[in-house]
Amino acid sequence: MFELSQSFYFESAHTLRREVERNEADGSRRVHGHTYTAEVCVSGKAHRATGMVVDLAVLRAAIAAVREQLDHHFLDEVPGLDVPTLENLCVFIYKRVAAQVPGVASVRVARHSSGDRCVYRGPGGRGERAGASSAGGASGGHDDGHGSDGGNGGNGGE
Repeated sequence: MFELSQSFYFESAHTLRREVERNEADGSRRVHGHTYTAEVCVSGKAHRATGMVVDLAVLRAAIAAVREQLDHHFLDEVPGLDVPTLENLCVFIYKRVAAQVPGVASVRVARHSSGDRCVYRGPGGRGERAGASSAGGASGGHDDGHGSDGGNGGNGGE
């Protein structure tokens, strides 16, 4: 089994309503922006005829379509995104790429400037060759143990 990944970045603004003390969440309530890095991981066996899990051109095209929806956009207004948290960004990217590329196993979204990162693993925790277009009811989670937007106080200092 192979894992193949492609990374990309996007810069976006958003707001958040948080359940922490007002002075700690003020930065999140105001419009603010981040540079996000995302990684889409595809898992599977190399196809006998091509020697590839997936043609990287196909993966890059699917990612480019998603990046177009996010880069330099106000995330609060992106159709289908819901509340613009790291978790929801992972699921948003997963659903759109998996609809075009078989075997999407996970999506990671990070904000390196604040050290926040979230990983969403598709249904069953692994990529699926068939039916990968649905994110189902599986839940993603931060792999750093912080709260819904990284637990950094809303990036008030960014």
